[in-house]
Amino acid sequence: MEFLNLDLKTLITIIGYLGIFLFVFAESGLFFGFFLPGDSLLFTAGLLAAEGYFSLSGLMLLSFVAAVLGDSVGYWFGKRTGPLLFTREDTRFFKKSHVEKSRAYYEKHGPKTIILARFIPIVRTFAPILAGVSGMTYKTFFAYNIVGGLLWTTSMPILGYFLGTRIPHIDAYILPIALGIIVVSFIPIFWKMWKARSAK
Repeated sequence: MEFLNLDLKTLITIIGYLGIFLFVFAESGLFFGFFLPGDSLLFTAGLLAAEGYFSLSGLMLLSFVAAVLGDSVGYWFGKRTGPLLFTREDTRFFKKSHVEKSRAYYEKHGPKTIILARFIPIVRTFAPILAGVSGMTYKTFFAYNIVGGLLWTTSMPILGYFLGTRIPHIDAYILPIALGIIVVSFIPIFWKMWKARSAK
């Protein structure tokens, strides 16, 4: 049970490069990965890089590969399961019209969504799956997956590294900073919901 009491900094130190790779991979495209704290994990890993625990360049490269591979797995899962959804009958929790709306949305906003979703918890897990379900071509998806993955896996560690080299004892503020990152990440979702409600 002691493992559950570990703070994020200690946890990341223990799991190392392999653990970070697996966390980022899982959150990027596996259903069960939506609850993982990707933003705060990458930020804290960057902070630890400033303290010499990790190589910043190695950390960013490893995270980038994990993010791109994870999204690709999510895409192909959606691609394979998408056609099966149209053979299902409508239920209380599933309607084919929702899949059609998803397809129309990705035809219009798909590329932008793949990039922006990287910075929004939960959304970044399901965005590649929905891209596959909606029928977005893999060529288009992969191009924007590269851009979004690169921006996300460099900005978060660099931010942590920068603050770690500028602010003394910043590790004492990891928890409030991590919570702040999570709150900021959810702002686009709340803004979208507010706009939709206002439009009605």
